[in-house]
Amino acid sequence: MNSRLFVHLFHIFFVGILFIYIGIKRDTTNQILFPIIYYLGFIIIFYHLYKIYIYLKTDKGIWVNILHIFIVGPLLVYIGYNKENTSRKWFELLLMLGFASIGYHTYYLLI
Repeated sequence: MNSRLFVHLFHIFFVGILFIYIGIKRDTTNQILFPIIYYLGFIIIFYHLYKIYIYLKTDKGIWVNILHIFIVGPLLVYIGYNKENTSRKWFELLLMLGFASIGYHTYYLLI
């Protein structure tokens, strides 16, 4: 399977749906999801730091990695740490990122 195809499908069917589910459920999210997204946030941050390191050697664009390092990863860590005490606005931001992920990756999958 083409790696780009896998990335698009992963973001459409896993990331987007997970973010939308957590954004909608908020306080009633299954308690097992909070630790998962907490550690997932750190994994995302360090993975994309590594990708920037690799990209700096190859002169490729890094804007997607910066977005993940400074927005997606910290948001997941914050929500995972504060659990149900997280303010509604952060859950809504996660919800928006879920819809954006599905829309963006569906668009690039189709073109």
